[in-house]
Amino acid sequence: MKILQICSKIPFPPKDGGSIAMDILTHGLIECGNEVKVLAINTPKHFINEADIDQEYKNKTSYQLVFIDTAVKPLAAFLNLFSGKSYNISRFYSKEFEKVLIELLSSQQYDVVQLETLWVAPYVETIRKHSKAKIVLRSQNVEYAIWERLAEASGNPLKKAYLKLLAKRLKKYELGMLNKYDGIATITELDAVSFKNSGCKSPIIHIPFGIDTKKYKADTSTTEFPSVFHIGAMDWMPNSDAVKWFLEKVWEKVQIQHPNVKLYLAGRNMPDWMKQLKIKNIVVVGEVEDSHKFINSKSIMIVPLTSGGGMRVKIIEGMALGKTIISTAVGAEGIDYENNKNILIANTETEFIEALNKCISDRSFSDNMAQNAKSLVENKYDNLKICKKLSDFYQILITR
Repeated sequence: MKILQICSKIPFPPKDGGSIAMDILTHGLIECGNEVKVLAINTPKHFINEADIDQEYKNKTSYQLVFIDTAVKPLAAFLNLFSGKSYNISRFYSKEFEKVLIELLSSQQYDVVQLETLWVAPYVETIRKHSKAKIVLRSQNVEYAIWERLAEASGNPLKKAYLKLLAKRLKKYELGMLNKYDGIATITELDAVSFKNSGCKSPIIHIPFGIDTKKYKADTSTTEFPSVFHIGAMDWMPNSDAVKWFLEKVWEKVQIQHPNVKLYLAGRNMPDWMKQLKIKNIVVVGEVEDSHKFINSKSIMIVPLTSGGGMRVKIIEGMALGKTIISTAVGAEGIDYENNKNILIANTETEFIEALNKCISDRSFSDNMAQNAKSLVENKYDNLKICKKLSDFYQILITR
């Protein structure tokens, strides 16, 4: 099959959960015998210089980048209030991108156009006009649900009201698009159920995030035990809010019992308040050059998300590298886990403190959890098997 993969940001190099999820599908679909062309939006938030893109990736994907200024602009956001449209969505529409897309569709016949995330859904009508390809949404999250959770968690009345408005408009758009695709591939079963309950009649398949397990080598030679860490893009609001909650509610109390244990905070685009932290035993690492090396060097991963959705890529990567994971149920959504066997679920301040105390104090317990997590990923999240399932789904759509 010939597949056009339209990405809401450049997937390569894969530096955050979203780009990793896109990139792993690209390579998996190619490995399954498909021809994949990548057309990606180059955004200010995730801007990539073409010179930084690996030549092998260029050869495999014949990728194209189109810059769109998706940055939030105060005046545009204000004027959008009177439009009735979703500001989240409108920022990703560009006539220049549409022009490049039309040229591609006119010069090449594709079997499937794979839309990576809701943000590129505004181009569905254009694709219909210029191609007979099946259009499939690769949904990483139920997007409006993330904004509803953010609104609920906000303590600022004005911010809460604005986030509620964004969520309401995004929900109207997201649900209104469900039956305009030929198929939907959700990253979690929960998201698939949510779409079906919202009236989706388009074929839906559950395609979780997978990894090339051969590329994940657990190395304990440099592991600092005990140590606690968080890794994730800090320009994603649910991540920064989660870390703030953890610092305010949990970490100080853990330090009382374990005064020598360090907390490492890693991720791109750290906010200023985090960069300026001057607290004993908190190390603000920032963006790391080699995430595998960083994760291997630490022992206990925390994922204290209270908002967000979809499937956390970093949890799967941490499991693959043999880390002990402590997460909220929200953070672990979409993962076929067993609590207290291959992950520890902690939804409250008390539960997080108890879980950390247990893992720090009992290394054999922590190591056993980590090994079970590694086995789970090897058995259920192999990318080649997952992409074969997606390819079969596409073949069914094409032959209908």
